[in-house]
Order: sequence, then structure tokens, then C-alpha cells
Amino acid sequence: MTERVEIKAALAVTDEGEITGVAWPFGSPDRVGDVIEKGALTAPGSLPMLFAHDQGQVIGVWEQIEETDQGLTVKGRLLVEDVERAREVRAMIRTKAVSGLSIGFVTKKAQRNAKGRTITAAELHEISVVAVPAHPGAQITSIKSDATTIPTALKENPAVENEEIEHEQKAATPANDTPQVPQIDAKAFNEIKDRLDRLEAKGNRPQITGPANPVMGAEEVKAFTHYLSTGEKKSLTTASDTANHILAPEDVSGEFIRNLVEYSPIRGIADVRTTGAANIILPKRTGITNAAWVGETDARTGSEPSFGQAEIAVKEIATFVDMSLQLAEDSANVLSEVNLALAEDFGQKENVSFVSGNTALEPAGFMVDANIGATDAASGAEIAPDELIALMYGLPATYRNAGAWVMNGQTLAAIRTLKDGHGNYLWQPSYQAGQPETILGRPVVEAVDMPDIGAEAEPIIFGDFKRGYRIYDRLSLAVLADPYTQRANGLMRYHARRRVGAGVVRPDAFRKLKMAA
Repeated sequence: MTERVEIKAALAVTDEGEITGVAWPFGSPDRVGDVIEKGALTAPGSLPMLFAHDQGQVIGVWEQIEETDQGLTVKGRLLVEDVERAREVRAMIRTKAVSGLSIGFVTKKAQRNAKGRTITAAELHEISVVAVPAHPGAQITSIKSDATTIPTALKENPAVENEEIEHEQKAATPANDTPQVPQIDAKAFNEIKDRLDRLEAKGNRPQITGPANPVMGAEEVKAFTHYLSTGEKKSLTTASDTANHILAPEDVSGEFIRNLVEYSPIRGIADVRTTGAANIILPKRTGITNAAWVGETDARTGSEPSFGQAEIAVKEIATFVDMSLQLAEDSANVLSEVNLALAEDFGQKENVSFVSGNTALEPAGFMVDANIGATDAASGAEIAPDELIALMYGLPATYRNAGAWVMNGQTLAAIRTLKDGHGNYLWQPSYQAGQPETILGRPVVEAVDMPDIGAEAEPIIFGDFKRGYRIYDRLSLAVLADPYTQRANGLMRYHARRRVGAGVVRPDAFRKLKMAA
């Protein structure tokens, strides 16, 4: 069964942001005929609250998720103090412009019937506030108020202080009566329209770019930094694991990856992509077509190219770092300290695996791929200039013209002394900032984990890494702050994990130098 997140879905909100509702009534079908049985849904202790299933609009967190006779009952908080979009959603709920809940889940087990499906097992991923839920019974049920946060206009009318959004059941229209047309609350509609007009005008303003408009002022980054200092998870997104790791905001993850490249240079030359799957299946052509020159009326021959599959499995890497409590509490750059510490550790471990990973727990390294060809050296202790030329031109021109050399520092030191027949050094320094040094006109990447020169060793690889080696990031960075385990030593421990997969996708884009015995 192909796994995909499905969108399904009563609802209430307070001025302070407390929201309750029924996310799914059990035993009754939704608008497409699907029925979810009681006990079918599994969920963590808390879930992100989205608006209209938009991952970019996290407006709160669901803190209580339980099954009752009414259905899947939920209770949570809109982040009205920290997120502007949450305040807008609260206003829409209070004016009844939005009144529904909807769930996003992955079906694990279901039976089809004439009208839809009966779902008996599913994983709940998120719950959204929506205008039109998939299930007509999934509605916001109540709104509570906090007198300290009620606007002045509302304080003058105490009748709305503990407003409950009522969903009236209209009496059935007699057959001989004219059906009543639903009435639109013009005042509420105009309020929403004015608010949207202001938002549109704000969105169309030209943005200041560069240092004058720093991204690090975002609410998510501020909350994440506060979490690193105190361990408080307020307004943060939790990963779907038993330890409830905290997902780093997109800006923090992006900065982490940039720091990672400094310690894992293979990332800088490989094809790096993101994925939402645990395994990536890539189509692989194992044969070619058989075209032939023909005359105007000659018979044409058919071709039967063969295809296969290549699989890259996503692996997990995890570690922890300890930091003094005083530094975590007092440092204005606690985020940078943790970020750099993790980037250095993850980068070093990644680089080893990208080069020589050969176990079931780590990504596959390019140096252990048996399908990559090799150029044999005449000696087991020295490299000749002609051998580098033969290695480079042993690749097809398409890959050679985009290729890069990868070797460690000791090998590079030996290469720097080599000259061609005219006395010119094969190695050339960088003459411009930001440009790499070169060998035979192609860039050199120094990877400390490459083998040294020695008998039967393979100290050098040359190839087109963008086409030939692929890295998939599944989870950029998830952090769990532990202020208790090392507290007796005055330390706070940060557990971190990320998921990444890698492998060779085009062996013919590489060639290695193999030393003699």
C-alpha cells in the first residue's frame, strides 16, 4: 500500500488561544464515504496545529488528543501571542468564518465498500483548522476568554466573554414551503475582508534585503533558541519519535547544513536533495537501444532496452553535546554554539561514510562501490604523472569535463611535486578567492578520510560527483534538550539526530587510481 497523508475532519477558541473540538466523529461517514473506527488512530502526545493543512502555517499545538464517545476530541493552544497568523485564525473562528477541524493521517489498514472505506488502522500526523471539513461533524465546540487579554471593545460587552460557537440545527423546511436561503453576516464578512485587504497590502510592500532584514528575528528561531536555553517546548514542532525531539526551524536547519559543508566537503560537490521517504527507488537503465542506418523503404529493426532499479536507504545518525548551564542561560549565541558543535560532529561522521561507508547502519561510500573502474599504477609507493593523465582521460568527456579530484592531504602533497614533460607542475594553485586549486585543470577536493598512498590502496578518485553521487536529506536536524541528566555536573545535554542517505547512482562517472601490490 502506498503511504500518503490523507486529509479528514467540532471546534472552539478562547481569547487566550485555548481551542477545543472534535477532530473526527467515529462511526459515521465523511463526505466521500470513509468511516474511521474507534481505536483506529494512533498519535503522539502532541501534534502541530496547522491552518488548512499548510505546513507553512503552523498556528499552534494540540496538547490533548483522546478518544471519547463524541469522537476524537482534541484540546490545544493557538499561539496568539507569538504568531500573527494564529491571531487571524482566532478572529475567523470567533466570527464563524471558520468552524471546522480536519485531520491528516496515513492509512495503514482499510477495507473498501460500495460507498467508501472503513479505516481500521491509521497514523495521525496533524490536525488543521479549516473552513470546510471533510467530515461534517468535525467542528469547533467552544471558545473561552481571558479577561486580561480581551480587547477593550469586547470588555464593554460581557455577553461574549465566554462565547461558545453554536452550531444550530435548523428545522426541516416543509415540502410546500420555499427553502430559506442562508444569510451572510455582512458585518463579520466585512471585518474579514478588511483584514485580508490589509494583509494583501502588507504582503505587496517591497522587502528590504541583506543584513538590514535579518531572518534570525523570526518567531520560530526565537522560540528554538529559548528551548535550547531552558528546555521549554512552547510553540515548537515536535518530531514523530518516542523521545519527542524538537525539529529545528527551517532557517536554523539551513544554517546547520551550510556549516556542515565545512566539515563534510563531499556535500559541496555531490548532488544533494531532500526526501520524505525512508527508501528512494531510482530507475536504472541496464541496456541501450539498437538503432541502425536504413534506406527509405528498408525494414526497421526493433529495440528492447532493459531497465532496473537502484535503491538508496535513509540512515540515521545521532549524538549529544554537553554545555555548561551558565553558558546556555547567559550566552546570546547559544544557538550558534550548539549548531557548530553538532555540525562538526555530524560532518566528520558523514564524510567517513560518504567516502568509505560499507555497513548496514551508514550511507554507502563511493570508494567501496565495486562497479567503479580503476586505472592501475605501476608502483605501490609512487604516482607517476602519466598515470593521472590516463586516469582522467579514462572517463567519457561528458563526465571528465565536469569532474573533480578527491584525495587526502598526504596524497595531495605528493601530487604537488609532479611535472609534465615540459616541466610544468600538474598542480596549480588558486589565483582567485573562492576558486579551488586544480590538477590538470580540474578542481581538487581534500577529504581527510581518503586512503593514503600504499600497496594496493586506492588513494585518488576522479569523477563527476554531481551526476554520479547523490545525497538525500530526510531530516535536517532534530534536537532534544536534557537539563536533568548532567545537572549535577553543571551541564545541559543536547541530544541531536538527523537522517540522511547516500549512494553512487552512476558508477561510470568515476574512476579510481589503484596502486600496485
